[in-house]
Amino acid sequence: MAERIPRVPVREQDPAERATNFKEVCYGYDREEALKEASRCLNCRNPRCVGACPVHISIPEFIHALTEGDEAKAAEVISRDSSLPSVCGRVCPQETQCEGSCVLGIKGEPVAIGKLERYVGDWKIAHATGEKTTVARNGKKVAVIGSGPAGLACASDLAKWGYEVKVFEALHKLGGVLVYGIPEFRLPKDRIVEKEIESLKLLDVEFETDVIVGRTTTVDRLLDEEGYDAVFVGTGAGLPRFMGIEGENLNGVFSANEYLTRANLMHGYDSCYDTPVFDARKVVVVGGGNVAMDAVRTAKRLGAESVIVYRRSEAELPARKEEVHHAKEEGIEFRMLTNPVRVLGDEKGWVCGIECVEMTLGEPDESGRRSPIEKEGSNFRIDCDAVIMALGTSPNPLIKSTTKGLDTTRRGCLVADEEGRTTRPGVFAGGDAVTGAATVILAMGAGRKAARAIHEYLINA
Repeated sequence: MAERIPRVPVREQDPAERATNFKEVCYGYDREEALKEASRCLNCRNPRCVGACPVHISIPEFIHALTEGDEAKAAEVISRDSSLPSVCGRVCPQETQCEGSCVLGIKGEPVAIGKLERYVGDWKIAHATGEKTTVARNGKKVAVIGSGPAGLACASDLAKWGYEVKVFEALHKLGGVLVYGIPEFRLPKDRIVEKEIESLKLLDVEFETDVIVGRTTTVDRLLDEEGYDAVFVGTGAGLPRFMGIEGENLNGVFSANEYLTRANLMHGYDSCYDTPVFDARKVVVVGGGNVAMDAVRTAKRLGAESVIVYRRSEAELPARKEEVHHAKEEGIEFRMLTNPVRVLGDEKGWVCGIECVEMTLGEPDESGRRSPIEKEGSNFRIDCDAVIMALGTSPNPLIKSTTKGLDTTRRGCLVADEEGRTTRPGVFAGGDAVTGAATVILAMGAGRKAARAIHEYLINA
C-alpha cells in the first residue's frame, strides 16, 4: 500500500516573489503532510538509506516514530547520530545519499527523507525546554578549532561522553560555513543555525569567538601550555581559487566566499547595515556548483540581472538539481559550454564585461566528467559590471604553518587517516580542512569519526 501513495509535495514561495527577498524558499511540511509522507516508508529490513547516510541516522526508525505521531521519539532517534537535523534537512544532497538509495526510488519517487528530517528538527527546536543536560566530566579537555559542521559534530559527541570541550571560532559569529556561506533563503540563521548551536551549549560546550588559531593562539600552545589533552581541527576550506586570467584584479571581481560572506554574515543585503554588497546591474557567476547557485541567486535578490557561466553542459553541473531548478524558476540565465578567458575593464579599472569562448566536450577526465575543449575562434563578450568566481576553495595554510609535525597534501589539505588522526599525536582533523570543499553532512560525518578516535586516544593515553 505504501508504495502507491504519491510523494507529498513541499510548499514553496512563489518564484517571482522570492527572487526579491531573502525569506526561506521552502516552507517545509506541516504535521499532516509529514505524517502522510512518513507513511510511504516501507521500513525495509535492510535499509539502504542508512548506509548511504554519512552519519548513519536510523532513518526507518525515526520515520516509523513519525507514523505513530511521536515527534519526540523521532527527534531522540535522530539525535543519536546528528546534532544538526534542521540544518541537514535543508542543505544535504539527499538525492545522492539517503533518498538516492531508497527502494521506492527505483520505480517511482523516494521517501522525502530530508524534508522529514527537517520537520523533526524544527519540531525539536520549537519544543526545546532550555534545560541543560548534565553529564559527569571525565577530567579530560579537548579544543575544537572551527564552529562549522565538522567542529560542531565533534564537540557534540565529545561533550556527551564527558569531555570538557571548548570551540574556538575565528569569526564573530558561530556556525562557520553555515552562517557565512549558505544564504538566508536556504538556511535561516537566527531561527535555525543559532538554535542548533544553542543545543550544544546546553551540553556545556564552551564557545569563544574572534580567536584565530595560528595568531591569537596556536595548536602547540593549546596542547603544551593551556592544558588541552587533544585538539580537533575543523577549520574548513575558506581560501578561494581563481582562474588566473587577465583582469581578475579589477574592481568588481569577487570570490564567491567574499560575496556570500558580505551578504550573509555582514548583512550586506540590508540597508540598515554599513556593509553593503557592490550594487551591480548585471552579474556573471563563473562555476556550476552549489556555491555558484548560492551566489547567483543572492545577486538576483540584490537586484542584478544574473548569469551562470559554466564550461561543461547542464548534465555535468555539480550543483544539486533542486538548486538548479530553483535558480531557473527565479529567472537566472544559464550559459553552458562557456568559459571565461579574460575579464574586461574600463578606463577607471572597473569591470565592464567578460570575454568567453565556446566549449565542446571530449573524453571523461579523472572525475568522470567529460573534459571541456575550447572551440578555436569562438570568442565572444558578455557585458556586466561584476564577476563572481565560484571555482572552489582550499584550506587556509595558517594552521599548518604554525603547528609542529602536521603534514599537508600538495593542495594544502591536512593529512589525516579515515578516523581523523593527523601526523601529529593528539591532533585530529576532519571535514573540508582534510578533504577540500565538500558537503555539510560529510563534514559532520568526519567530525563524528574524529570524536571516536579522540575518545580512543585519550582513554588509552
